Amino acid sequence: MVRLNKIYTRTGDAGTTALVSGPRRDKHDLRVEAYGTVDETNSTIGMVRLHTADMPELDAMLARIQNDLFDLGADLANPEVVENPEYEPLRIVEAQVTRLESEIDALNATIEPLRSFVLPGGSPAAAALHLGRTISRRAERLMVQLSRQEDVGAPALKYINRLSDFLFVAARHTNDDGKTDVLWVPGKNR
Repeated sequence: MVRLNKIYTRTGDAGTTALVSGPRRDKHDLRVEAYGTVDETNSTIGMVRLHTADMPELDAMLARIQNDLFDLGADLANPEVVENPEYEPLRIVEAQVTRLESEIDALNATIEPLRSFVLPGGSPAAAALHLGRTISRRAERLMVQLSRQEDVGAPALKYINRLSDFLFVAARHTNDDGKTDVLWVPGKNR
């Protein structure tokens, strides 16, 4: 159980932070950058949800994703593999990836296929979802880079990859199932 009694500890004043398993890392460490960008994605989804209250099915999906993103942050913040740990480290699991794929398929079922690339915009919800999509892609790039240097679980990498797909499809869904998408017109302003 998480208990936060004191918000500031002064332990990070020298530019380091503690991972769940205890070791300290620089605040610009790639692992810290990765889980910080996952947190940024989560915050953006929180902003998206200001626009999805009247879409209960989508809002529930986004609420589940926000919880999953805390799981992902915990996964990334606890990289150490310790024999006989005091507790089982929280990890993203395949079931979370599978659920996200099912939700993508459900949202995408009624959307017309694309004829062009989509510009970020349309409804306020769609614009915010596109912002979340681009931030999640940055988190993914950082996680892939980290995975080349340290262990990152395969389900975690799959989850962040599917998340940007979900956010793209959700944006189209909120744009009247793609009918009000803003499409790219190549060379339009030449």
